[in-house]
Amino acid sequence: MSALPRPMVDERHAIRATWMRGGTSKGLFFAADDLPSGLMQRPGVRDALLLRLIGSPDPYRRHTDGLGGATSSTSKVVVVSRSLRPDCDVEFLFGAVSIDQPLVDWSGNCGNLSAAIGPFAIARGWVPVDGDPSRVAGTVVRIWQQNIGKRIVAHVPTCGGRVVEAGTFHEDGVPFGAAEIRLEFIDPADAGEGGLLPTGRACDLLHVPELEELLPAIDGQRAGTVRATMINAGNPTVFIRAEALKLSGRELPDAVDRDARLLARLEAIRARAAVAMGLARSVDEATRVRPATPKIAFVAAPVGYRTSAGADIDKGATDVVARIVSMGRLHHAFTGTGSIALAVAAALPGTVVSEVARTLPGVPTRIGHASGVLAVGAVLERRGDAWHVDRAVMSRSARRLMDGTVYAPR
Repeated sequence: MSALPRPMVDERHAIRATWMRGGTSKGLFFAADDLPSGLMQRPGVRDALLLRLIGSPDPYRRHTDGLGGATSSTSKVVVVSRSLRPDCDVEFLFGAVSIDQPLVDWSGNCGNLSAAIGPFAIARGWVPVDGDPSRVAGTVVRIWQQNIGKRIVAHVPTCGGRVVEAGTFHEDGVPFGAAEIRLEFIDPADAGEGGLLPTGRACDLLHVPELEELLPAIDGQRAGTVRATMINAGNPTVFIRAEALKLSGRELPDAVDRDARLLARLEAIRARAAVAMGLARSVDEATRVRPATPKIAFVAAPVGYRTSAGADIDKGATDVVARIVSMGRLHHAFTGTGSIALAVAAALPGTVVSEVARTLPGVPTRIGHASGVLAVGAVLERRGDAWHVDRAVMSRSARRLMDGTVYAPR
């Protein structure tokens, strides 16, 4: 009788990890010190390991042999560490993991998962917390976002030295109530990538050859020309009017994701915008190497519609209707960083967003998305000839789903 095969577990790749929800996203969280020694200094080896843990690349787009959720919202990794900066407690690096390609895009941040950084750090004992079990306190966690070099201040509810997760706060796109975490994104315009308006204009005429059949020449403009606002706030994002692609703004993910021609057109606009914003040298590079940013979104004036869950959203409940594409698919709700960019664009005169948004100074912009409504506030001020974004504020929630050991095979 032949002997049974010995288990093939490689203990070098038995790593402590935490699976967390933040806002409408989920990701695999690691403390930097828990990763194999020297891994973060070897990007190719690091990415190969993280891809294998998530289960990418998977040509079947299911993540059957990994922990990823096979959507852009659930195929994410985060590496967190204590910060040596005097103005921050912790810092983190975010990676958007391609589902079917061997690629981790580190070019931007995830606004939703930013809500989980404070709870993760508190659970690891890195941030002092009031131990009084008789009251709920708001613990401030000062966060440095390494991808874009920006500060985030999280106000995390705690009680008895632990994070409070249960509550009545509801965010559309998440099926259960939770405790509210308020996030302040400080100075979110990315000066390192061309400033708030990298082209220097609130609206540009972007020539996209792939749209020439859809958009004929008119009023002296070349065929295939689309009006676009390209902005750096939260993450680099390009906005177009929904009507430019013969859309209404009420579209839902299932319908968009089945429309290969529409997705190709949106990617063509996104890639051309990436070049115009100075983020990629060519459209091929933008698609191949940088799929996570810039994001592309289309917007329309407030209108009543039905969400993916079958809920009816009244026209008066929103200030703008918008849909955003994330990693080549329509996001099931709206990205956190995209909502920051939208709120800023809504407050800036001359953008394609401000043309349709019903935004008032000092009042959060209510974004009608595929899962419901998200309110985001942006504080802007004019300084000479330029606009400055002081901060953007939103509320999210977060929860630890699992804490344990994740394994990668040899």
